[in-house]
Amino acid sequence: MNDSYPTLAEIHATAERLAPHVLRTPVWRWGTGLMETANPAREVWLKLELFQKTGTFKARGAINNLLALNAEARARGVTAVSAGNHAIAVAYAARAQGTTAKVVMMEYASPARVALCRELGAQVLLVPTAHEAFERVKQIEAEEGRSFIHPFDTPLTVQGTGTLGMELLAQVPDLDVVLVPVGGGGLIAGVAAAIKQLNPSCAVIGVEPFGADSMYRSFQSGQPEKVEKVETIADSLGAPYALPYSFGVARRFVDEIVRVTDEALCVALYYLFRDMKLVAEPAAAATTAALLGPLRDRVGGQRVGLIVCGTNIDPARFTQYLSRGAEIVARMA
Repeated sequence: MNDSYPTLAEIHATAERLAPHVLRTPVWRWGTGLMETANPAREVWLKLELFQKTGTFKARGAINNLLALNAEARARGVTAVSAGNHAIAVAYAARAQGTTAKVVMMEYASPARVALCRELGAQVLLVPTAHEAFERVKQIEAEEGRSFIHPFDTPLTVQGTGTLGMELLAQVPDLDVVLVPVGGGGLIAGVAAAIKQLNPSCAVIGVEPFGADSMYRSFQSGQPEKVEKVETIADSLGAPYALPYSFGVARRFVDEIVRVTDEALCVALYYLFRDMKLVAEPAAAATTAALLGPLRDRVGGQRVGLIVCGTNIDPARFTQYLSRGAEIVARMA
């Protein structure tokens, strides 16, 4: 396991470097509806990274990677693999930095995300599976000399996501626990590294869907694991495997990984919309699902921070998941 991790000095420097290019996203206290009647936590704060440029936290890592390229590499362009959000962020970053992007996406990716990548000027290739996507992007890197911007497993990416954790604690000091969605691990590695170095007593807990739980399996075995088939509505969390760098940072700083079902994601998405008027993608509802589910009995009286990571979802899918969540809630009443 890799023992290196982003230091606070590196995260501070990254924040200064990114300041002209990303937004300082707001935090809202969730004090209405469900949180008034059914939640045991003392306070629940939402870190609204869904309002970030490109609609997700991914802009932080993508732009940090682009800024690190020299002029020659930037001229050759970049490539990336993604179910959508990372590809969108790389396309945006490439255009902003005056270069080109060629991204590989899975065929099941949201058509809205594919369209947005193309609108941002990226060339998009579609392949059947995540495993095939990673193989295709390696080929592009070798044949065209493009720089591969990994979605989660590089120090530059984790330094970028670390700025989110540092920002959150500046906005809401003295949190007792922060819940973070987990896909490949780049988000939770950076957030946890920042939070634990700033406030070691604050717990950091990751949340994965059952159908894409490579980080949970990795924590159980002590080494990076993979899943043979990704099956979850939270496609943004559908990384097929954990990898050494982000896993190593996560193991150093993350207290625990919990899992949630697709039904729980729909219910959480429904409450985020009903109470907070947020249009979130399923991945962004993962932390709420954990708060209402596996962590419900463990956050009594605590100040809880939830990372709401993205909003890139097409209207048809959002309506489908929202209706499904509302039906589940109605059955439970």
